[in-house]
Amino acid sequence: MSEGDTPGLIARPPLIYLGSILVGVALHRLWPVAVVPAEWAASLGAPLIVAAAAVFLLAVRAFSVAGTPIQSVRPTTRIVQTGPYRFSRNPIYLAFTTLHLGIALWVNSAWLLGTLLLTLVLVSYGVIAREERYLERKFGEEYVRYKAAVRRWF
Repeated sequence: MSEGDTPGLIARPPLIYLGSILVGVALHRLWPVAVVPAEWAASLGAPLIVAAAAVFLLAVRAFSVAGTPIQSVRPTTRIVQTGPYRFSRNPIYLAFTTLHLGIALWVNSAWLLGTLLLTLVLVSYGVIAREERYLERKFGEEYVRYKAAVRRWF
């Protein structure tokens, strides 16, 4: 791997989301603040968690089929444009976000919603923006065309 052949993210995205969820749960345990009627919580959260898992698995499969590493600490070998990447440039982050939202609703926690908002800012600027600059440097016009054709989130 050549020096600089990674996006140089501020942190690995799964760890960002996990940390955010743990902080939100801790705050919720200290001072619970509900966002929906208790009887709605599981029925709102569970489908989002299932949807997140499905999108994540489809995105991982697309990376595997394309033969490029999914880990952000390894060089990308190609632009994945199949599976959920036909509709979103960041389906894995969309899955993590949907998972976080699903957990927030299931737990019924305003704190988890708040940490999700902070996480989205962090991921947008500290992860996605850096990845986009890296991919433009590495793949040039191929990535620019893909970026113009496919939305960032959904």
